[in-house]
Amino acid sequence: MESKRKVVEEKNRNHEEKVKIVKWEDFQHELARVSSLSSAVNEANHKKSLIQEKLNSHLQLEAESLSWSNQLDEMREKLEARKLVMGKMSMNLKVVQEKAKKQEDQLNSEIRSLLMAGTSLSVASRSLQEENNSLSGERGYGHLKNVQKLLRARQQLMVFQISLLYPVKVVTGHTFEQELESLSNSSKSGNPSGPKPLDAGSLTISGLHLTVLPFKKMSFFTDKKEVQSSATALGYVAHAVSLIAFYLEIPLRYPLRLGGSRTYICDYAPSVEPTSSDFTSISLPSSSSKPMEFPLFLEGQDTTRSAYAVFLLNKDLEQLLNFIGVESLGPRHVLANLKELLNKILSPEYVNL
Repeated sequence: MESKRKVVEEKNRNHEEKVKIVKWEDFQHELARVSSLSSAVNEANHKKSLIQEKLNSHLQLEAESLSWSNQLDEMREKLEARKLVMGKMSMNLKVVQEKAKKQEDQLNSEIRSLLMAGTSLSVASRSLQEENNSLSGERGYGHLKNVQKLLRARQQLMVFQISLLYPVKVVTGHTFEQELESLSNSSKSGNPSGPKPLDAGSLTISGLHLTVLPFKKMSFFTDKKEVQSSATALGYVAHAVSLIAFYLEIPLRYPLRLGGSRTYICDYAPSVEPTSSDFTSISLPSSSSKPMEFPLFLEGQDTTRSAYAVFLLNKDLEQLLNFIGVESLGPRHVLANLKELLNKILSPEYVNL
């Protein structure tokens, strides 16, 4: 309580100290001073308000300036980003332009190639048209077929003369019908069930039999006339084969050195002498090997060499038969193969091959 009282007393004392007592004679002077102070305060307040308004306007301008500055910075950042994007786009554009330039050059070269190809094609087309016209003309394919028919007819005539020079006939004891049936069945390829060809002893060439088989060794009791007759027959066959091959323009695989009954046949293939057990096996030719001659006669010769010579002669006949589309009758049917060759060439079908 006492503390509160002390506080109140102090407040009253301070208030009394603040109250200024003015004398009456000084009242006018103080009143004028108070009035001037009041007007000064009002003027100061007015100036304060003016200054405050100016300050507020300056602050507002500063805020707007700061806002515009911030927006300007943002726009600058966006502009820099746009510049980077534009730079990348410019680089990409240059790359695309270079690629387009290369593609344009490539396309131009391809166009030039196409133009050249078109020119070549047009030239080839004209040439083809000319060839077609020539083929369809008087000296065209039809003329070539006619010339081929005339050539085959001429070959038929020359081979007919060979058949007259060296006739291959069936000996007495075989009818003509049996001969025709045997040859017609043997000319059919791929028919293993057909009749077998005529035996070697049933055919003659120019009246001579080819009966002596060179697989048998000659002895003191061997008929020399028979051996000589077979050698002559083989010489006839060799001459006929050589003429037919010449007329048909077929190079023989095993050339012949004609000498009548002392004819030889050449082989470029073997490097060793063939034996009687493997005379049917043919080795491949060597480019550096010399041709070996084998006799188509038995007198004074090794039987193995003579047998191999007959085998090679039959191979030449097989080559001629295969050329005209006929299968061989077998490796030991020399005269039968020759007769089949003559019959096929002299047939009407040969002209239309």
